[in-house]
Amino acid sequence: MNEKWNALEARCKACKACPLWETRTNVVFGDGNPHTDLMFIGEGPGQQEDLTGRAFVGRAGQLLDKFLAAVDLDRSMVYIGNMVKCRPPQNRDPKPEETESCIGFLREQVRIIRPKIIVCLGRIAACRLIDPGFKVTRQHGEWIEKGGIRFMGTFHPAALLRNPGQKPAAFEDFLKIRAAVDELQAEKA
Repeated sequence: MNEKWNALEARCKACKACPLWETRTNVVFGDGNPHTDLMFIGEGPGQQEDLTGRAFVGRAGQLLDKFLAAVDLDRSMVYIGNMVKCRPPQNRDPKPEETESCIGFLREQVRIIRPKIIVCLGRIAACRLIDPGFKVTRQHGEWIEKGGIRFMGTFHPAALLRNPGQKPAAFEDFLKIRAAVDELQAEKA
C-alpha cells in the first residue's frame, strides 16, 4: 500500500489539471490514518490548510477534532480528505470542473484505503458522492450504502461555526458514526 500511496501523493502534489494550482501554497493531500475503516471527506482546503498542507487544521478542523473527541475518536483512527486538494480562492466552493479534475485522486485514495464508512462533510461532498440532490439540513445522519461502503452526509464544521444551532444535530450524527465504528469492530472481533 505504501508504494501506491506515496506515488499517488507525488502525482497529486505535481498536479496542474485545473487553475487552482496557480494560487496554492501547498497541495492538501489529506490527513490521518490511511489504514482506517472511517474516512471523512470535505470540499476543499481553507487558508490554514493551504499554508500547512494538512487537512482540517483551521477553526473548522478544530471543531471537527472536538466532535471526534466527544465520541472517543481522533485523527489517528480516521482519514480526512477533500474533494479538491488545492484551496479555492477566498474559500469559495470548488467549481464542478475543479472537482472533476481532482476526483480521480480522491477515488484512488478510497481504492487504496478501502474504508467501510465515508462521512461527507457538507453539501459539496454529499452531492457529489451520495446524491446530486442531497440536502444536508434534511438528510444529515442518514446512512446510504453504495458499493459496499456506508455513506453519511453531515454538516460541514465551517457551517456549524456560522450556525451553532445545528451543533446538536451534528453531534447526533457523530454518535451514529461512533455506533457504526463499534459495529465494525464487533464484526472483526
